[in-house]
Amino acid sequence: MSSIRDLLEEKLQRFEQLERDMSDPEVLGDGARMSATAREHGGLAKLAGRYREFKKLSSEIQGCKEMAELAEDAEEREMAEEEMADLRSRRETIWEELLSMTIGGEDSHRTRCVMEIRAGTGGDEAALFARDLFEMYRRYAEIKGWKTEIMDSSVNDMGGFKEITVTLEGESVFRDLAYESGGHRVQRVPETETQGRVHTSAATVAVMPEPEDVEIDLKADDYRVDKFGASGPGGQHVNKTESAIRLTHHETGIVVQCQDEKSQHKNLAKAIRVLKARIYEKKREEEAAKQAEQRKGLIGSGDRSQRIRTYNFPQNRLTDHRINLTLYKLDQVLTGDLNPVTDALIEYDRDQLRGDMID
Repeated sequence: MSSIRDLLEEKLQRFEQLERDMSDPEVLGDGARMSATAREHGGLAKLAGRYREFKKLSSEIQGCKEMAELAEDAEEREMAEEEMADLRSRRETIWEELLSMTIGGEDSHRTRCVMEIRAGTGGDEAALFARDLFEMYRRYAEIKGWKTEIMDSSVNDMGGFKEITVTLEGESVFRDLAYESGGHRVQRVPETETQGRVHTSAATVAVMPEPEDVEIDLKADDYRVDKFGASGPGGQHVNKTESAIRLTHHETGIVVQCQDEKSQHKNLAKAIRVLKARIYEKKREEEAAKQAEQRKGLIGSGDRSQRIRTYNFPQNRLTDHRINLTLYKLDQVLTGDLNPVTDALIEYDRDQLRGDMID
C-alpha cells in the first residue's frame, strides 16, 4: 500500500462486498461460506464504521472550507472556521483510532493467527527457552481473553519444546502479536550449568494470520497425506494407531504435521488449518517483497532471521533492538505482562504512519 488511506479504502471496499455477500442466496445456502463471511465481516465492522465517519467528517470539512471562502461577511466566515476547527479535532481523534486499528498492515483485522516457536542454537537450553516463550504468550493470551489451542509440539527429555505450533483467537490478536515474529535471544545460567556461567541461546517465533476457508482454496489433491504413529519425548510411543498426520503441499513444498490429538481426523483438521496459514503467509511474503520500497512500517516484517529481542536474566532486562526499548522488568514480562512492549512497538509504527492523513 502506498499509504494508509489506500489500505483503509481497500478494507472498506472489502467490508461492503461482504455486506452484499451476506444477502446473496448462494452464500446464504452454504453454511461454511456464510460462517466465514460473517466472521470476516465482523472483524472489519469497527474499522469500516470508523473510516466511514472519517470520510464523512472530511467531506464536511471541505464544505466548511468552501463556505468560509464564499462568506459575505466576517461573522459568517468566523462561524464556518469555528465549525471547521471542531470537525478537524473530531477527525484527528478518529484518525488516531484508525491508525491503532490498522497497525500490522492489511491483516490487522484478523481475529485468528498461528504462532510457531522453534528452539534455535543452544541445545536443551534453547528448547527450555522456547517453552518459556510459549508460557509467556499463553499467559498474555489469558490476560487479553484470547483462546489458545496447541496444534502440534515436539518435546525434549527436559520438558522443553524443540518446536510448538499454537493457534490464538480473539480481538486484535494478529495486530498485537505480529511484532513477535523474529529471533529471540536469551542470556542466563542454564539449569544444566554447574559453574554458574551465563550462556546465550536462541529461539525463533513466526506469527501468521489465519485466513478464512474461502480465502485459500485447498483441495485434497493439492497435498499428500502421510499417516504415522505419534511419538513423545525420547521416541517413546504414545499410541499404536497411525493417528499422526503429515501434509506436503505439492505447489509450494510446505510440510505440516500434527500429532497432539489421538484422533486422526482431528489431527488432519488441525494440519489443514496450519497448512492454509502457511500458504497464506507465503503469499503475503511474496507480496511484501514486491512492495518493499513503499513500506513505511519497519518493525512488523516477520523475518525469522532478524534478531528482534534479548532476554537477559542476570540483569532482569528485556531489550527490543528494533526500537531500542530497554525494560528492567523481565520477570513481569515473562508472566504475561507484554503490554509495555507491544504498546511501544505499536506507538512506533503509528508514528511512522501519522503523516498519511490527507486534508
